[in-house]
Formats: sequence, C-alpha cells, structure tokens
Amino acid sequence: MINNWWVTRPKRKLNSIPETLATVAQIALDQEWQGQRDTHLDFEAALEDASIKRAGERRDQRGGGGRTYIAWLKSLGLVFDQDKTNKLKLTLAGEAIMSGDSPVAVLKHQILRYQFPSSYSLSRGVQVSERFKIRPFRFLLRLLADSRIEYLTKDEIGKVVIVEAENETDRCYRHVVERVLVYRQYGDSSLAADFAQKYPSSKGINENDPYGNLLDVANTIQIWIEYTQLAKRDDDRNLRIIPEKADEVATILSENLPFIDRPESHEYFQRKYGVDPKHKKDIRNLTEAQTVTDRMIIEHKVKRAFIGESLRAPIAKINAAIIDRIAELTGVEIPVVEETLRKFYPRGAVSAFMSEYFEMAFRGRDNATEFELATVELFKSVFGFETRHVGPLGLTPDVLLLSDESGYCGIIDNKAYSKYTISNDHRNRMITNYIGGFQSYCDSKLPLSFFSYIAGGFGTNIDAQIADIVRATSVHGSAVSVHNIIKLAENHNTIPMSHNRLREIFSVDRQVLISDLAV
Repeated sequence: MINNWWVTRPKRKLNSIPETLATVAQIALDQEWQGQRDTHLDFEAALEDASIKRAGERRDQRGGGGRTYIAWLKSLGLVFDQDKTNKLKLTLAGEAIMSGDSPVAVLKHQILRYQFPSSYSLSRGVQVSERFKIRPFRFLLRLLADSRIEYLTKDEIGKVVIVEAENETDRCYRHVVERVLVYRQYGDSSLAADFAQKYPSSKGINENDPYGNLLDVANTIQIWIEYTQLAKRDDDRNLRIIPEKADEVATILSENLPFIDRPESHEYFQRKYGVDPKHKKDIRNLTEAQTVTDRMIIEHKVKRAFIGESLRAPIAKINAAIIDRIAELTGVEIPVVEETLRKFYPRGAVSAFMSEYFEMAFRGRDNATEFELATVELFKSVFGFETRHVGPLGLTPDVLLLSDESGYCGIIDNKAYSKYTISNDHRNRMITNYIGGFQSYCDSKLPLSFFSYIAGGFGTNIDAQIADIVRATSVHGSAVSVHNIIKLAENHNTIPMSHNRLREIFSVDRQVLISDLAV
C-alpha cells in the first residue's frame, strides 16, 4: 500500500495527453482492454510510432508499457472500462480534448478535481492508503495562497505535504502549515526518526536515497500543477502562484466542491469524475454496442494526425496546407481528410498549441529562438498579420508585424523570463535601434504603430519603463504576459478582432491587463 500521495507518470509532462488519447481512439477505443495482450502490444507500438513512448526492446512482450499509459489516462478521468461490455470508452473530458477543446482548460478541470480515494488510487497495483481523503492539487493551491507559506520547494512537498496532508479539515491544514514552517527552519532533522520506514520508496527502503521516490512524486506534482497555468516554479525552483492568476485561484478555493462518491465503482466514478467543464453530468447512453466501421477507423487516424500537428503549431482554420499535410501523414485521400477535419475541427485547434507556447515563455535565453518563431507563427496563423522573423538580422526586434488591412506595422520583442524588466541597455536598444532604426530592417512604407514585449511575466516597474520609451519615441507601446497573449488568441479564435482593435490593445502604453482584451 502506498502511504503518500501518488500520481502515475509514464511521462511527467501532460503535453502528450491529446496525442495519447488520439492513439487510444485509433487502436483501442470501443474494444475490450482488460487481458487483451495483442491490443496492448498494438497500442504500445502506436505510441512508439507517434514518438510518445520511447522505442526500445520490450522485455516482457506483454504490453505493460501501453497499460501504463492507459492507467495515466484513467487516473485523470479521461477513459474508463464499461461495466457491461468491458470495452474502453472516452469520458466527456476525453471527448472534449479529442474534439479540439483546450487541453489546458480540460486538464486543469480534471487536476483540480483529482482526489484520493479514486477508482485509480484504489486499483490493484496502486492502492493509495485509505487515510487520504483529499483533493491534493486544491490543497497545494491553498498552501500557496497562504501568506505564511507563499511558495513550496520540492523537498517541502515530497517530505512534508504528500505524507502529512491526509484530509481537508482545518485541523489537518493547520498541522501541515506548521510542519512546513518547521521543515524550513530545521530541514531533514525535523523529520521523524522512522520516516524512511513509514514512507518507503516503491522498491522498498533505499538507504542511499531514502527520499528519492517521494521527491520524484513531488516533482511530477509540480509539473502537473504548472500545466494548469495557475502556478509556476520561479528562478529558485520554488513553486508559486502566478501573480496574474491570484484572483482565479481565490475563486477556485472559494468553491464548495463535493467529493466524488463511490470510488470503488469504476464506471460510475470515472463518468462522474470525467465530466468536462462544459457539462454538468454524463447522460450518454453507452449500453448499445457500437460497430466500429472502416470510416470510423479512418476518421480516428486523421484526428490523431491532426492533433499531433496542432500541438506543434497553432492551426486557426482548416485550409489547403493543413489538409495536404494530414493527407501526406496518413495516406488518406484528400477529400476524406477535408471532410473529416471540417466536421470535427471547423474552427481549427489554436488552444492545443498554447500549452507549449506557455512553456516557451519561461525557458530563458537558451531556447529563445523557438519562442520567437512560435510568436511569428501565432501572429500569422491566428491574428492574420504578415509576419517576419527579423531577430537574426542583429540589432533588431524579434518579430515584425505588417497589416495591409489597417495600414500599420508593429514590432515585438520576446523575453522568455518569468519577471522581465527593461534594463537600461534594452531600453536604449529599443529606442535607438528597434524604433529609431526601423527603416533599416523594414522595407514597407507602412508606419510603425507600436512596440510590445511578450514575456512569461514582468517586474513591478514595467509600466514606468514602457512609459519612458513612449515619451522618448512618441511610439505607443505595451508589455503582454504570455497568459494574456493566450487569452487574446482564444478570444480572437471565438470572435475575430480587427487589426484596428488589436492595435488598440498593443498601444495602451503600459502592461496589457485582462480587462483590455474584451472583444
């Protein structure tokens, strides 16, 4: 029995969940799963083919790797085994991701409702201790929102929170807060003498690394909560609530969310847990046997390829380029590909890419180019600008935007930092080279209307720093966090904005706020 919080982790990051679901749909959906070794092996091979699972020699040839990925999906309430038929089905949340809904929105909903006990936590081979009755990620947010705590390290999560936090009572919460504060003062010496015996690793007590398993779980928990875009590790690797999300976290914690009952009943629990944000309950009738036709198999193949592409670049609409690309990847005839994509993804799939774009904004200078190129593609595919990646020219901004529609240009500088501030050197470069030398890298006669910085987040002085550049150049400017760029893209994909409206947003002469993004 596992005596601590537990999350399965065939892959630590959740970015590949959509592709994994699409692979399930193609290989194993509406088929019996339990005990079907051939299906397990086919699924494992398909995961390797999609580069989701690392290819390599399978020691037991029993499809264990594929079963681990199915367990991952079950733990997040995305699939379940139907009681009457033993066939694998998608929950509403799984269907939502497959239909092109934002994976971040759906999985955030699932992560915040993740609980012990659950059908997964009680399952054979897992069996998390019955002493835990808690929504672990909500509990973590409560700690992070507490002014006495404010942040959590991996050690604090692994050696204190995931072993001490049994339930959501005020008494338990006060105890965990006290234990975290004591650990901060005294470190490992504050742990019980029999700590390693009480909380052994999955392979038993390892005298050389008694905390390794707990810290491994803690690291995965941090990665999962980062995926929700509510919290992020800072430069010191301390997990904190993202400042722009403090109000959202407060709202989440104020909700009286009941526990999901009957975790021992697999289908009942999974269907209740797997209700996506757009629904209140799962009322689907899944009792009738569904015949899997050749057309359905083809559609799943097309959807799998499309979801894979949508995670690598923003797809704002179904056009000839994406139709040709999916036809090339699948070998399916172009008319069938077009019909399938227009049927299931009439508005493209912008949101799928945004989890990757979010991560790029925090990776620092070493991965700056991919952040710049993603911004070029985002403003081209989603917002409809002519875009140029001018950063490599030297003494130039990263991205040049041109709008023949509204008759202006804009420049964007990407900064992949969590708290970017405009240094004196960067200020002078923007004034002298980027704005003053505009004609040296732009051959258009359209005027420069605005400059903007896009970053993971900004320092407290960013408004004054933007205003200083505006005064020096008489060109409007702004700073936009990656959270608000994502929100802007989602708003635009729902109700398109004109380039004139976008110019207004990027010309506020301060940091752009969520209230500035109204359509």
